[in-house]
Amino acid sequence: MSRLATDTQELLARFGLQQFRKGQSEVIEAVGDGHDVMCVMPTGGGKSLCYQLPSLAREGVTLVVSPLIALMKDQVDTLRRLGIAAELINSTLDVRQQADVMDAMKRGELKLVYIAPERLRNGQFVETLGHCNVTLLAIDEAHCVSEWGHDFRPDYARLGQMRKRHLGGVQTIALTATATEAVREDICAILELSDPKVFVKGFARTNLFLEVEHSKGDSEKDEQLLSFVSSQSGTGIIYAATRRACETVGQWLPERLRRPVGVYHGGMDPEHRRIVQEKFMSGDLAAIVATNAFGMGIDKSDIRYVVHYNMPGTLEAYYQEAGRAGRDGLESACKLLFSYSDRYTQEYFIENRYPSKDVVRKVYEYLHARPEDPIELTLEQVRDAVNAESAESVGMSETLLAKAGILRRLDSSQNQLMVRLDSDTPTFLDFLPREAKLRRRVMKAIEHFVKKQRFEDVFIRPDRLMRQADVNRDQLMRTLRELKRLNGFDYVPPFRGRAVHFVKRDVPFEMVEIDFEELARRKAAEYAKLDAVIGFARSGGCRQKVILDYFGDPDSKNCGKCDRCCVGNPNSSGVAASNVSDTDAKAILCGVRVVLSGFTRMHGRFGKTMVAQMLCGSQNKKMAQWKLNRLSTYGMLSALKQSQLCKIIDVMIDHGMAIQREVDQRRPTVEISDLGREVMHLRAPLPVAFIASLNKGLAKSLIAASRHIESADVNEPGEYAASPSIESADETEAADAVTEIEDKNEETVGTETKRVEAESPVSITLDDLTSPEKKTTQAVADAIKRWRRRTAAALGLPAFRVLSNATIQRLSEIRPSNSSELETISGIGPSTMEQHGYDILEVIRTSESTEECVDEFDPPSEGGHGDAVPSDGESDESFQIRSDSTDAAVATDEQEAYWTWRLFSEGFVFDEVCQIRRLDRGQIRAHLRNAEGAGRHVPPNWLG
Repeated sequence: MSRLATDTQELLARFGLQQFRKGQSEVIEAVGDGHDVMCVMPTGGGKSLCYQLPSLAREGVTLVVSPLIALMKDQVDTLRRLGIAAELINSTLDVRQQADVMDAMKRGELKLVYIAPERLRNGQFVETLGHCNVTLLAIDEAHCVSEWGHDFRPDYARLGQMRKRHLGGVQTIALTATATEAVREDICAILELSDPKVFVKGFARTNLFLEVEHSKGDSEKDEQLLSFVSSQSGTGIIYAATRRACETVGQWLPERLRRPVGVYHGGMDPEHRRIVQEKFMSGDLAAIVATNAFGMGIDKSDIRYVVHYNMPGTLEAYYQEAGRAGRDGLESACKLLFSYSDRYTQEYFIENRYPSKDVVRKVYEYLHARPEDPIELTLEQVRDAVNAESAESVGMSETLLAKAGILRRLDSSQNQLMVRLDSDTPTFLDFLPREAKLRRRVMKAIEHFVKKQRFEDVFIRPDRLMRQADVNRDQLMRTLRELKRLNGFDYVPPFRGRAVHFVKRDVPFEMVEIDFEELARRKAAEYAKLDAVIGFARSGGCRQKVILDYFGDPDSKNCGKCDRCCVGNPNSSGVAASNVSDTDAKAILCGVRVVLSGFTRMHGRFGKTMVAQMLCGSQNKKMAQWKLNRLSTYGMLSALKQSQLCKIIDVMIDHGMAIQREVDQRRPTVEISDLGREVMHLRAPLPVAFIASLNKGLAKSLIAASRHIESADVNEPGEYAASPSIESADETEAADAVTEIEDKNEETVGTETKRVEAESPVSITLDDLTSPEKKTTQAVADAIKRWRRRTAAALGLPAFRVLSNATIQRLSEIRPSNSSELETISGIGPSTMEQHGYDILEVIRTSESTEECVDEFDPPSEGGHGDAVPSDGESDESFQIRSDSTDAAVATDEQEAYWTWRLFSEGFVFDEVCQIRRLDRGQIRAHLRNAEGAGRHVPPNWLG
């Protein structure tokens, strides 16, 4: 390797270069010193040179494992133009051409040979390696090696074994554009690298302008996409998550853009894909709309922009795809159109990649019941047979069963049969009797073709095996079936397409060794990666720095030019923080603290729309229903519109002051984050980029709405104000949990102020919902049923429409103590939560803490007849007849008045109460006067 040390500049000139890019020289030096290397560089960072240049300075050939034919061809063509002896071996070459390349390898005429990982299963190629001087193994796109990577291929995972078995553990360099620390460690372990030098270099792409624009849905996204692409002069890539999205965008965009736009995805005919790709590469297309099937190995340096129409599943995928812009070093733009609903598409992909145990069982049992072998069924056919959600989940189920050694997934190899010898014994002839001459001839012929490829699938053309063994076709097939009885010998007859072959048919599913706990852990890791993408989209800090920190780049720092850094963005409509006066900045901070205080009081149980309605003082019925109109923050930002508050909340989420969580599917709630809590208590400043993220009109409205609010108004009596004296973490948590009981009216008597409590509590606090002790399941169930009867009677509904008996049983067994727990119970949907959630929790709490299990919502009664309500099995009609005959005897005016007052207090208007109670307006007014006489608060507007 001395030549590498002394003639680096000469070798660099061979590639038409004058100097190294950042990080290249250190990697090349490590390779030159003979170390195994793990190299992580971004797309366009110059990874290829890290193994190509050292190859010229050493004897022998460098074997390059690459995943795509297009990638191999581009690199080989480039090397040939530079006068460097390079070749490829793949399916595009015929048998004679492949033999010529292998002969050149043997003669030492080639410096680099590119192959796909599957090539190492080819017996002829493996035999050739034994006659070649392979001095370096380069594995491109090495994240494919790792099961934690996002582009896993089985033959990549076997590269470590192949390297050891067929290449003697040759020096290896693994290269990828995207790998976190966990993936890097996994790659090194699988490849069995020896004390590798690990380089994470050059991740910062200083010529890329990274930007995220938030979208409410596809229609808004379409307008944002059209506006952005129309403003770009060069070519670009628009990535979409699904084939359908590609087709949809590809239909309307060319007409509205008035430029040619192509579509590219895996569902298209290969020839059609080739034509589209060539048009894009030649500049005939202004843009291409594609799935992630497009781009790897596409060496087009003048791509000026990349748009992600849908959120990708990982930051690895995002940065690799975004990095395809500006590879010529010129300024380029990368825009992510972020919509929270895109999360569900990625979740669908994750769920399919990690099928449930039930799905795997169904696939196993269906395939096991099939009599043929191999089983030539498409994934779609199996999906339909087992009623699985998708073909992808079936494919992954088969993969899991294959890894467990139960079956093998096979690809047709041009009508060849497959044999496999799973034994280190020198010859299988030792297992055959000497008089079995036909079986011994066939086995000897098989061993001739298998050679050193033990423990691997070896494909052989039947006619070649017939000639070698000197048998006819019937003799061969009969003998192969007999040999299959030997331990360690497997045989699969020729088949046409993809197929499944059972290796073990006598294993019950429960005995199949699949670690579903490990799968759950990996699935959680995939969700964590998805959360990282959402965190990137909502981050208040530098976009580039978020990515650099994610990949562990030691040179991480602010880029100074992304949309968050607000430098070099001529299209920014935000407010520069330097242009905001101190008074206005304080007003913005005060308004933000009011919103954060609202999050705290609502305990993360509501979505942003409900929070916005509460803050702007909405008269929506739900405000009264959930007692949100009695919170101290209710109406504090009434000068703002609900839509404006929703936008402000979105920006707060983007900057990490609040978090959206999924309670029910597609029903995200909002809660305060740790950063938001610090800002609310004035222990942390407002994120610098927050003000810049508000458009000028919104910032102006927030300032106007918040200017009159004083800082002390945000911290209610009984709450802990931000103060240096607070040092206890427990006190801080208490400050966050305190919710003022707002259902009290102040009465002034002389100079004293006293509070008169309302009849029923109206605010849920964490302490209120914590049960100090548990009662029996039956007692809680009885209490809920009594509440259900009264509620059903008051609303004029059948009892089961309020809660089903099965739901009551689950409630009584689980006994939720807060809204988060309640929402997880089957049978408690969003409408039940909104209408009855508070009451249900109160019933459970009261039944657990009171020996008699008497509900505090019971109206006053005399003679113990307050439970004159329908029984669980009784119809509304029979109850009405019975109640009509008994009310006169047992029901008092006070009871009737209570139920009428209760409906008003729940937010129902006058006409609705008349309809529910089946009374006329005069009777309802009489009930309200009676309720007022009993000391209940009756606002004048209730009287109609």
